[in-house]
Amino acid sequence: MAVLPEGFALPPFPYLLAVLGGLAGVGWLVVQRRPPVTDRTIAGFAPWMLVGSASHVLSVVGALPPVVDPLAGTPTVYGTVAVLAGGVWLLADAQADGTDTTARLLGGLGLLALAVPVALALLDGLGRGSLRLFWPTVGLLGSIVLSAGVWLLLRRLRPVVEVTGAAGALAVFGHVLDGVSTAVGIDLLGFGERSPLSRYLIEFAAELPTASVIGSGWLFVVVKVLLAGFLVVLLSDYVEEEPTEGYLLVGFVAAVGLGPGAHNLLLFTVA
Repeated sequence: MAVLPEGFALPPFPYLLAVLGGLAGVGWLVVQRRPPVTDRTIAGFAPWMLVGSASHVLSVVGALPPVVDPLAGTPTVYGTVAVLAGGVWLLADAQADGTDTTARLLGGLGLLALAVPVALALLDGLGRGSLRLFWPTVGLLGSIVLSAGVWLLLRRLRPVVEVTGAAGALAVFGHVLDGVSTAVGIDLLGFGERSPLSRYLIEFAAELPTASVIGSGWLFVVVKVLLAGFLVVLLSDYVEEEPTEGYLLVGFVAAVGLGPGAHNLLLFTVA
């Protein structure tokens, strides 16, 4: 049974070597400097997660120059953005006078970096006449409302999740966004699912009697909500005991939801 998403391929060797070298270098510097990690640090990384999503959309629609395109494919884009974000994090930590300032610099520079691929993607969609805003906007607003409700419910049922702060809320939002955007793409826009495991879940829902009424994407949304809640609750104690490692793990959980979810919405918007 296939487990890798469609389009998963390593880049040419020089690109792979450059990305791996960059990861090793940035990783070594982070270990040496050990910049503080809080929930606001993870929030500061959020725009960089979106940079990867938007860059991959440009690759999917063929809007990147050939010399740059291999750096934005799957899975290379994760390493590319990790090198960029890690480098900016180190520079921000070196220049800032506190953890909060570092997080603001990291997030602010991330927003500036994000503006470039998003603008290029929108211009590409506009130029090809494929720009569509309605359903992606509905998906985004629905994700915000649903994730807010899930987060409030988690805080009421398991108050310990409050220790994860903005990082925990971001993790919940990221996975809700992934679930809702996938459902919108499958049931309303006619897109397919590239991840085999997700596709099998959606195909299972399509066989249920409810498919003709509420579609086949709802089950994926439910699973993503439950998964996000479970992981945030599970990691809450770890955040209390080992804040640095705990917040980084919660950030990783956020990234694997937010990245694909944002990629879906932007792809639906321009393609």
